[in-house]
Amino acid sequence: MQEPWNGCGEQIMAWADELAQHSEAPGMLTRTYLTAAHHAAAAQLAEWMCAAGMSVRRDMAGNVIGRYEGLSADAPALVTGSHFDSVRNGGKYDGNLGILLPIACIGQWHAAGKRFPFALEVIGFAEEEGVRFKATLLGSRAAAGTFDLSVLDNLDDSGQSMRDVMAASGFHASGLGKAAYAPAALLAFVEVHIEQGPVLLNNDLPLGVVSAISGASRFMVEVEGLAGHAGTVPMEMRRDAAMAAAEIGLYIEQRCHGTRGLVGTVGQFNVPNGAANVVPGKAVFSIDIRAEQDPIRQAAVNDVLAQIEQIAARRHVAIQIRKTHEAASVPCAPRLQQQLASAIEECGLTLRHLPSGAGHDAMAMAAITDVAMLFVRCGNGGISHHPDEIMSAADAALGARVFSRFVENFKN
Repeated sequence: MQEPWNGCGEQIMAWADELAQHSEAPGMLTRTYLTAAHHAAAAQLAEWMCAAGMSVRRDMAGNVIGRYEGLSADAPALVTGSHFDSVRNGGKYDGNLGILLPIACIGQWHAAGKRFPFALEVIGFAEEEGVRFKATLLGSRAAAGTFDLSVLDNLDDSGQSMRDVMAASGFHASGLGKAAYAPAALLAFVEVHIEQGPVLLNNDLPLGVVSAISGASRFMVEVEGLAGHAGTVPMEMRRDAAMAAAEIGLYIEQRCHGTRGLVGTVGQFNVPNGAANVVPGKAVFSIDIRAEQDPIRQAAVNDVLAQIEQIAARRHVAIQIRKTHEAASVPCAPRLQQQLASAIEECGLTLRHLPSGAGHDAMAMAAITDVAMLFVRCGNGGISHHPDEIMSAADAALGARVFSRFVENFKN
């Protein structure tokens, strides 16, 4: 007898290809909050949810929510899903996989007439990436009741406010509170997502159980030195802003190397008005430090800040540091991790736990319920947020198989 997940892999891949056609830019995937392409993708998801046997609604944040009823109409829900917006020139599977995979599984259960003691809800979160209005996790924050109303006044590149764009689409800010789930209505939130990294790929593993979503600290740093002629200022007299910034960057790399789960990145590095024959008088750069455990991250941040002071004093430069982001880590619930682990092992696969260094909708949903994540391997060295993001139908099928086993054996 065929199990419900059989055939899901090819279906998921075909849907991902079709969904990627809803884009703002020809020849690439760009789908930002409440654009025409975004509305078209929402309509497509709703159509597939209906065909899979779900009732479908949209909340005031624009989330697309499909509900597959349990054995009783008032049963609490096991909730899953991910986001269907994208970065500019993004990949087909980031976010989308976590919506399409459970729809495919539910379609199989519906065809077999199978119901559970609980309902299943699949949420296509309308916004996670923060591209259009520079505010992230809008869909999942609305569902969790933690939507920051102040971001409604954020403007897009054309000068339109989020509030006005939402209203023009029929989503009124005054109704955002109704999008929030009552915690008692949820049993848990489980998100399926591509790993967006190379760990599973390099270990030849198709799936992994996420232990925690890493916390993150981000800063923008400005270094003020003294500009001078490259040929006339002796080395020992220089107050080189760029070299001070470079030394800080190298320290971040050294400090974060060798500690499991700790990563540090200087992703932006700029010498304003720099020239080949001028000692840089100013440098601007970013710092991003993440770790699965907050004490490990905070210790690294403290060491980096202390080292910056020492470098500034030794090199006779002034340094200004502005914190731009702070997020605590979100542990995945041990009981849900164990159930995902059991599903993986029951399917004859090798178990691997790993942290997620990227942010996800599960971070916001953790405010109201226990969360868990199942990672699916991606190829091309783990590249994501890029058109070269890939995964295989075989891995999609294994993900569907494990997700189905998890749902069928779920215990609250």
